[in-house]
Amino acid sequence: MKLPAHFKFTIRLAICVAPLILGQSASGASSSKSRFSDEPAPMDTEGYPDRPKLLIEWGDDFLGTGNLQKGIRLPTGAVWSPNFWVFGEFRSALQTFDPGNNPRRTEWANRLDLFANLELSPTERVLVGFRPLDRNGRFTGYTFEPASGRGGDEDFTENSLVPRTFFFEGEFGEIFPLIDASDSANYDYGFSIGRQPFSLQDGLLINDDALDMIGITRNALLPRGGAHYRITGFFAANEVDRNNNSPDNDALVFGLSTFFDYPKSTIEADAIYVNSGDANGFYAGIGGIQRIGKISTTFRINQSVALDDESPQVATGTLLFSEASYSPAYTHDNIYANAFLGIDNFSSAVRGPVAGGPLGRIGILFAAVGLGNYGAPLSNRPNRAVGGAVGYQKFFGDLRRRQIVFEAGAFQPTNERDTAAQGLGVRFQQAFGKHSILVLDVFGALRQESRESFGGRAELRVKF
Repeated sequence: MKLPAHFKFTIRLAICVAPLILGQSASGASSSKSRFSDEPAPMDTEGYPDRPKLLIEWGDDFLGTGNLQKGIRLPTGAVWSPNFWVFGEFRSALQTFDPGNNPRRTEWANRLDLFANLELSPTERVLVGFRPLDRNGRFTGYTFEPASGRGGDEDFTENSLVPRTFFFEGEFGEIFPLIDASDSANYDYGFSIGRQPFSLQDGLLINDDALDMIGITRNALLPRGGAHYRITGFFAANEVDRNNNSPDNDALVFGLSTFFDYPKSTIEADAIYVNSGDANGFYAGIGGIQRIGKISTTFRINQSVALDDESPQVATGTLLFSEASYSPAYTHDNIYANAFLGIDNFSSAVRGPVAGGPLGRIGILFAAVGLGNYGAPLSNRPNRAVGGAVGYQKFFGDLRRRQIVFEAGAFQPTNERDTAAQGLGVRFQQAFGKHSILVLDVFGALRQESRESFGGRAELRVKF
């Protein structure tokens, strides 16, 4: 078909002018203030501190940048890149605690946690830890009150050189990758063996920082309708401390722990059997962690059953526990309300010497500080009682290096006991430099059938 002459002229003109128009458009776009630059911009780190170094770093830096070292290939097919890091924390506190119905205790207490971590790969490591300044709830320091106990406390002995932590952990499929080179058989079995910290149900069922045990975990399972399922079987013997925070040299602990991750909730379910002469016990717990609207919540039900006569080590009872927290808009603050109900005499399966009772997660008025003889302002034992705490945690500054917590709490027995109490507590924390934190605590409580209770403490925590 023959095109008209004027139409041919229009096409030729468009072909000639189009590059000029597109070039001007591109030039305008490149100079536009709203256009993203083609040049990479460096990370803006102004105002942020440099990476704090550990006490010893051999191999790759902990959380450092740059190229990783070349690994060592083992006959099993695994590639290990050893790194050795030494780190820890020193805690020192001046504190006074007046329970109202017993003599006031004023002291200077110290604690040192020192760890050596040999990382062989991201999944395999050996961790050794020492606590040379305390043993079985006794801490190095000085007692000022009561006068009958005045004097220095020196708890550094030959036993201080015994590791409080010493375990190896790894994953079978990563240590022996040649068994399943295509990674299709799912040999995702993690394991740990040795003396290690262990906690179940947020510390309600088990809370111990040094338990001789072995555990085997099956990872990467897919539950129906869920994203992840994990199951762990474990056995513990030696260094077993029972519900009364005292050692039980005859105790053997057998347990099964499961974890289910669903779209709207994370479920934890655990079962434990403790064999120990006439102090046998069975324990079970289930908990759900989820968000309800804008509120983060946790609900737990835990049960203990004494298979023989009840004792301070084991008793029969139920603990209902709930946590709820909310962050107000445009802040990093935290508002929380936690509560519990103890039916009969619930007891934990394992509790370490400085772990206190199972109600420590209720709030700062119920928690053990893990240093010296400074007790919990309100009882952290849930036996036949109901109570809770509400609080506000306020952060200050762009880097949130300063915070303060205000809390009110109550403990009310459900029987005829005269141990009801209400209290107010405040905790202030301030970071200094890269390694130090100052912690200030103060509380006041009113106890039934006794005079007022009060206390305060100033603690310096140095992390290295």
